[in-house]
Amino acid sequence: MCSQLEHPNRLDRVTMIGLDFGSTTSNAMVATANVGLSFTTGKMEFGVPKVVYRSEPVFTPFVDEKIDIARMDAHIDRWVNDSGVSHETIFAGGVIITGLAAKRVNAAALARLVGERIGEAVVATADDPSLESWLAFMGSCSALSRYHAEIPFINIDIGGGTTNPAFGINGCILNTGCYFIGARHFQFEPGTYRLVNMSSYGYTLLKHLGIKKDLDKDLAPEEIDAILNFYIAALEAIVTGSSDFFASPIAHHHQQIPFTFESYKTTPVLVFSGGVGELIYRESQGLRLPGTTHYGDLGIDLAKRIVQSPLLATDIDEIVPENQGRATVYGLTLHSTEISGSTIYLSANDILPCQDLPIVARLSIDADAAQIRHALSLIESTSSGLCIQVLSDENAVDTETESTGIPVCNSLKEVKSFGQHLRDVCIQVKPRQPIVVLVPHNYGQVLGNYASNWRQEPFDLIVIDEIPDRQAHFVNIGRLHNNIVPVSFYGVS
Repeated sequence: MCSQLEHPNRLDRVTMIGLDFGSTTSNAMVATANVGLSFTTGKMEFGVPKVVYRSEPVFTPFVDEKIDIARMDAHIDRWVNDSGVSHETIFAGGVIITGLAAKRVNAAALARLVGERIGEAVVATADDPSLESWLAFMGSCSALSRYHAEIPFINIDIGGGTTNPAFGINGCILNTGCYFIGARHFQFEPGTYRLVNMSSYGYTLLKHLGIKKDLDKDLAPEEIDAILNFYIAALEAIVTGSSDFFASPIAHHHQQIPFTFESYKTTPVLVFSGGVGELIYRESQGLRLPGTTHYGDLGIDLAKRIVQSPLLATDIDEIVPENQGRATVYGLTLHSTEISGSTIYLSANDILPCQDLPIVARLSIDADAAQIRHALSLIESTSSGLCIQVLSDENAVDTETESTGIPVCNSLKEVKSFGQHLRDVCIQVKPRQPIVVLVPHNYGQVLGNYASNWRQEPFDLIVIDEIPDRQAHFVNIGRLHNNIVPVSFYGVS
């Protein structure tokens, strides 16, 4: 979240990086932003970011149905050199491998490579579709959503391999989904409809449609129309929340994560992002698009058909989102990381960073010892430690705080009780790996001191304050930087 900050001339400026490897293209972005105390929320936040480097998109290289790691490594080299960043200067960032690229057998190897090349501050993940939907919304329309705070938004991110919808209000994302609908399930010789490759989803769709075409054969106009008709019907079902369409075997086959959202009195505004999204807005604005299958896929054809759909095109002339084709990498660079408050608790100064910690429990501050014991029972099965997310009381909004800085709804008694329960369980379990506790308000040091019996207990404990719940399965905690730390989530549910 970006906001107006106190004392802008006295703030620390940090560098963030994002790399997005997709079905069709890959690109990188580097941005800087001040970090300081927000006037509006009273929390540590990023100020207005400045994008200092955007790479030109490159076609994601594949060889023998795998990602071409050597060529991708060369692209990363060029991006790092051109941007002038070094891994020592990176405060936070993320790498995501999406769509059909995420389905390649060596996708995880690419994620590891980038993590090693860019540094420990970066979260690298492959095939994390809900996170991709979340990032695309944040990069595309989070500012629009906050400006039109009472109006729900649906962002439809359409790339080469997947369509990633997300539903949100006032910048808060409530629902995400993912479907194997995209431009690159069918690949052609540019300028023609001669089929040179297709995904397993493309093959299944042709079989369902009764189209018998081998590679190196041209698809006829009516066959292209049949493919696009299916895609448009699926997109219309997604934005209307119609689950009936996806009950059929062929439609269900294209559904990775169902997208559902509640009805509101106000009809959601529909916006698009991704490579196809960028083509949609160019077409709607009367700008000239490249010729037939210029990119070797159905992206241009699909964009034109979306503009022709009264249901899908209802808002494209009225509201145009930011970043469009770069929405995911923008969201990855600027919105994948939360910033701690300044009352964090560390049992040792050299305990950070901590990477790939599973979030094993999401507990209320009034959780009892049995709940905490159940969460910590999993620690012996982890190699790097575990994390507990303490949830914010929904009634805590706009409440007064006590002199400790703890919201009244989270009284000192509750925080003390949670800390003592945690200490008692740790004495029994004797954990050998770090325990991380993420709390929503600025009582990190208070909770840490009660849990450690004022630093008398020997176990490794980290309590990070002012961290919202991201509904995620894993978290990375970066190094301490001027009394704050970056916190990044992945495996979003």
